[in-house]
Amino acid sequence: MTSFAPDSIVLNRKLPLWYQVSQSLRASILGRSPQDPLRLPTEEQLAGHYGVSVLTMRQALKELEDEGLITRHRRRGTFIEPHARRGSPVRLLGSVDAIVAQQSGMTTELLDHGMSPVPAGLAEFFPDLREVAAYHRLRSDEKTGEPTNHARNYVRPELAARIDLDDLVRWPMTKVLRDVVGADISRITDTVEARLADPETAKLLHVPLLSPILHYTGITYDAGGRSLDVAVIQYRGDRFSFTVTLEAN
Repeated sequence: MTSFAPDSIVLNRKLPLWYQVSQSLRASILGRSPQDPLRLPTEEQLAGHYGVSVLTMRQALKELEDEGLITRHRRRGTFIEPHARRGSPVRLLGSVDAIVAQQSGMTTELLDHGMSPVPAGLAEFFPDLREVAAYHRLRSDEKTGEPTNHARNYVRPELAARIDLDDLVRWPMTKVLRDVVGADISRITDTVEARLADPETAKLLHVPLLSPILHYTGITYDAGGRSLDVAVIQYRGDRFSFTVTLEAN
């Protein structure tokens, strides 16, 4: 049976190889012609094609399988899903240090904190919990004192028990969890959306009601895929933009 022939890629050694391979193969799959075969080459053949180890190739394929672009059948092989949706969000890879830097450099006021029922919209991230520790903070420009964003963090109780509130005024939650609490942070998934300021946000950020804001959600995971912290941040739309730089090689 003829196998699908993916495009080639020049690998950048500054980024994880599995990530680059998965994105290259993803682009090849979504850009294929209707008449192209659905069967993929074997793991060994794909590894040779991309110049990576079989273990790296297996990790890349798992990424595409989790997204629903391919299905894997023991002894039969790996196949492209012909009706896989093409509207998946673009995933960009960075570092936890970049997240910490992004959140730093502001004056922070802790508005309130305490145990709270898991918000309905975040229940999928804490399926094993009924309550989480909630922290609400207001950040302002260090020079002008102008409020720039307000953030709510929802943290697993066992981690929150080791958080010093003074640290939350000095540092971003990500730094506190990683460097002070010692949480095993594996990755953070960020989503940014355009929204309109609700009454609370308009009051806290000193902006007109229904003015544009940037709504950020960041999910912090451990190595086992468990959510440790969910951050929901409202940024002033007139003060923030999000820039992503992608290196070609």
